[in-house]
Amino acid sequence: MSKVSSKLEQCNVCKHEYTSTNVEAMPGIKVYVCRNCLKATKYNFILICMSCGSVYIRNKKLVIERITDNELKRAYLLCQDMQIIQGIDMCIACDPDGILFYMDNQKIPSC
Repeated sequence: MSKVSSKLEQCNVCKHEYTSTNVEAMPGIKVYVCRNCLKATKYNFILICMSCGSVYIRNKKLVIERITDNELKRAYLLCQDMQIIQGIDMCIACDPDGILFYMDNQKIPSC
């Protein structure tokens, strides 16, 4: 995150606080995050849909406990101490059909 200007904008995560702390998530699209939401990233994975702005907050410990894929679990364990707010292209709120189509294509055919 960087403090580029003194311009205050509404936090994209909680939508309550105003902050100047931001990062350009995509060309021309800035994401503003307040101190409280940055602190929340210590214990939560925070995802922001770059299409509709929906925010998803998931407890890191619970997410890691529920993962059954060993490679994915290892990747999440490496990130558990990092403060990350991740932008995603689409979410179930803005494109339910797109998510279902994506998930159908991810299924591994059984032999």
